[in-house]
Amino acid sequence: MSFWPSWSDAWVFISSYLLLLFTMSWKHWSADRIGVALAVLAAFGFSFKAIFIKLAYAVPLASPVDPVTLLSLRMTLSLPVFAWVGFRSSRSAPPLTRRDWVMLLVLGLLGYYGASLFDFLGLQYISAGLERLILFTYPTLTILIGVLFMGKSLHRSELMALLLSYAGIGLAFAHDLEFSGDTRNVIVGAVFVFASSLTYALYLSGSAPMIKRLGAMRFTALVMIVATFAAQVHFLVRLPLTAYLLPLRTCAYVVAIVAFSTVLPMFMQSASIARIGPARSVLIGTIGPVLTIFFGWWILDEPASAAQVGGTLLVLTGVLLVTRGQSSTPRNAPS
Repeated sequence: MSFWPSWSDAWVFISSYLLLLFTMSWKHWSADRIGVALAVLAAFGFSFKAIFIKLAYAVPLASPVDPVTLLSLRMTLSLPVFAWVGFRSSRSAPPLTRRDWVMLLVLGLLGYYGASLFDFLGLQYISAGLERLILFTYPTLTILIGVLFMGKSLHRSELMALLLSYAGIGLAFAHDLEFSGDTRNVIVGAVFVFASSLTYALYLSGSAPMIKRLGAMRFTALVMIVATFAAQVHFLVRLPLTAYLLPLRTCAYVVAIVAFSTVLPMFMQSASIARIGPARSVLIGTIGPVLTIFFGWWILDEPASAAQVGGTLLVLTGVLLVTRGQSSTPRNAPS
């Protein structure tokens, strides 16, 4: 991979993103139009997370940067924002019960610590495009969890969604196997990212009652705080503090992950849901895997093929079948 073009192209994207964000004529737009624009910008931000992580892994070092270090820095740098949101949203809210704290602990460990850790580990081995497609199986996994453990029934459209999604993953998996030349790495990476998707689906399955009780913003901020402390403990147990001594380029990618693929898109998506509802926001968010595959080809020199495109279309069709009939509970995409 030609590293310097990747570096420059990434920062061209960031400059364009900021220019677009600050030059839009928001004052003259309707709430509906603003909601759609925010959903698109959120999808762009989330789609670029895997690109920044892959670029950070590619920075020349004696040994590649550790995924635990990247995750710890991402969560720690995001903490002030979410602590501020948690404080503001909790000032006039009822106090948390012991059960609330237990649920926040469990869901924080599952949703934003466990899912993120598996994702960062998987991206060491597979392409950004395959990673995003596997992550997008979380709606179908949420359905399976409901059927297997919560007594819910499986409808025909949901069964079709499952078949389409996993057929698409199979095509994309075959694409990575063909072009990577390392079957073991593709399998290991796919297993890690699938574990991320499954962990996130478990988080979603348990989050709906807490979101209704605490509100989406307060709940998200509090579980992010829990996840941040978990990531810090993991880092301190596993690695020395000198692991934070990274090249400037790697640090720049970490800041980009925090700003453009964590904080900004999460708030944009929440604001979008408030204006146009979760169904339309999720529908717009399905452009994410397409964007990741495109940026992976453009910036990371990842190969594209008919099998990958076909797999992407199958996965997105399956996701659309699932989300079309889901409830209106606000939920963030896997970040």
